[in-house]
Amino acid sequence: MFNLYISEAISLADKIIVLSKRPAKIKKIYDIKLTNKKNPIENRKAPEFSIYYEKIWKDLDVNVK
Repeated sequence: MFNLYISEAISLADKIIVLSKRPAKIKKIYDIKLTNKKNPIENRKAPEFSIYYEKIWKDLDVNVK
């Protein structure tokens, strides 16, 4: 489920803020800069998309079983 939210955020946002677990503190701020930003579907094809996705996923510290 988290992967859908990450993809959506990257394809729509100009900035993503990753928070730590409670008590929440800012862990990382990403300024999203995609090549040829057009619309959410095309944005997912940008070469930078997968790089942002991997970094944000790692920062979330989500244990998937």
